[in-house]
Amino acid sequence: MTWTAPDITRVHIPRAAGERDMLEGWLDFHRQTLLLKCAGLTAEQLRTASVQPSSLTLLGLLRHMAEVERWWFRMNFAGERLDDLYNTEASPDGDFDDLADADPEAAVATLHAEVELARAAAAARALDETFVSLSGQRKELNLRWVYVHMIEEYARHNGHADLIRERIDGVTGG
Repeated sequence: MTWTAPDITRVHIPRAAGERDMLEGWLDFHRQTLLLKCAGLTAEQLRTASVQPSSLTLLGLLRHMAEVERWWFRMNFAGERLDDLYNTEASPDGDFDDLADADPEAAVATLHAEVELARAAAAARALDETFVSLSGQRKELNLRWVYVHMIEEYARHNGHADLIRERIDGVTGG
């Protein structure tokens, strides 16, 4: 039997809520949107690139967002000392590039795990809590910034995912 990406039911975004519930609701909506764009596709379809010369794939986006969840919530905000999941010194864009032998089922499971670990890292922590970013400029940021940035990151990549999915099988929207 051929593996296909599982179906996803998205959460409803709160229409009137406090700041934390609103940020978490929108982030979960966008997390689930990426998975929705992959639902029902085979491993080979998830490896299908958008259009030449781009090599962007849905599998690459799944892996990238697992890296981003890990990077911002756990490594930056929570200060955990972790290795990257897919990126290495020899392959700094391994999340996007090293897909020939990549296991899509494992990538989906890894994204789910990183989302849960991100939730745990942020749970019961104040949105105003600050940290110094590990990125080159080492700027002081707060947890609120991480939520807003993650919503932006998913929203941008969900636009890419929509175009890739349309190319694969014509499915749009969602």
